Amino acid sequence: MLRPKPPTMPQPTGLVAPPAVVVQPTTITPATSAPPPAPVAPAPSRPTVQLTPGTALALVGGGTAVVLVVGAVLVSLLLAVAVTGVSIAVVAVVLRLLVNDLRKGR
Repeated sequence: MLRPKPPTMPQPTGLVAPPAVVVQPTTITPATSAPPPAPVAPAPSRPTVQLTPGTALALVGGGTAVVLVVGAVLVSLLLAVAVTGVSIAVVAVVLRLLVNDLRKGR
């Protein structure tokens, strides 16, 4: 028969601390005047999104499907409200007729 094989876990490695860096003191000597560094353009904070035709088509198809599903749900809710309103109106008419018949003594 088939026997399940328990998964094997690799051994934990634990936290690895970086080696201690020893900073040696240095002497400060006045330097000759150097030109100021040129300003560097900042790197963009996030990469630009590139849409391929297939991706754009998938996004349009997905958006269309969402709109159609939400529209169908809203139409069904509107239909449910309309049916409920009509049924309450029919019940009101029937009750009115019954009350009028009781008043006339029929």
